[in-house]
Amino acid sequence: MNAYHAFIKVIETGNFTKAAEELGYTQSAISQMVNSLERELSTTLILRSRTGITLTPDGEEFLPYIRNISNSQLELLEKQNEMKGLQRGLIRIGTFSSVACHWLPELIKDFKHKYPAVHFNIYQGEYTIISNWVKEGFVDFGFVNPDAVSNLTCIQLQEDEMLAVLPPNHCLAQKNKVSLKELTEEPYILLDEGEINEAITIFKQNFLKPNIQYRVHDDYAIMSMIEQGLGISILPKLVLERCQYNIETKPISPSVARTISLVYKDKRVLPIASRYFIDFIIESFKETDNELNKE
Repeated sequence: MNAYHAFIKVIETGNFTKAAEELGYTQSAISQMVNSLERELSTTLILRSRTGITLTPDGEEFLPYIRNISNSQLELLEKQNEMKGLQRGLIRIGTFSSVACHWLPELIKDFKHKYPAVHFNIYQGEYTIISNWVKEGFVDFGFVNPDAVSNLTCIQLQEDEMLAVLPPNHCLAQKNKVSLKELTEEPYILLDEGEINEAITIFKQNFLKPNIQYRVHDDYAIMSMIEQGLGISILPKLVLERCQYNIETKPISPSVARTISLVYKDKRVLPIASRYFIDFIIESFKETDNELNKE
């Protein structure tokens, strides 16, 4: 408690007794705080009488300045509490492998430069599972395809092109682009992403059916299988970055892309560290988009 806030509370309540009750102090303590403020300002701010209190002319002049100081101190305390939350914060994220490998490490590194004491728990799954984790509160937020989401706030971050992935020396590797029809003629390795699957969706939209020979949950396992000539697949460009496998990638006709979005349930009730990181992620992607637009 400080003299500025005590003075404002006395003015709001109309007397020292009520101000003391609301602030949890004795009437004498509140009176001493106001007297201290008057000595600091070398003037009389309040006139006391049996009917209550009134501001002196000097009190009227000083009131808006004292109110500003009191409000600023309260905001400072709120910010201090926020920073304490960041110092011991835990951020729980649901994501899939390509985001976990190619986006999150750099984002976390940059965020921890600002808030080094924040901790992270990262859980990997497919779109439907991640969406359910967010709804159940198991994670604070997640990265998903928005088509797998309902009743959650969804922030689009980026479009990610899907590419045909072929074994080395495959006959289709000589082409600039491969058609969906050509991909249906090869043994297909399906990335199992739960209820929503971008590749299956685009095949269906074009009235085509791939020759699915394998269903696999891990992108990198699929690349290893393709390297061994077990089949072909369609994988997102993001997961193919810095690829160490001996495989060929080709654009698809018609083009295929997935949308990557950030989702959360109710940002207002999330831990302060998670709210800060959500804002940090969104701002980071806005800056990236602005740089690309300049180019």
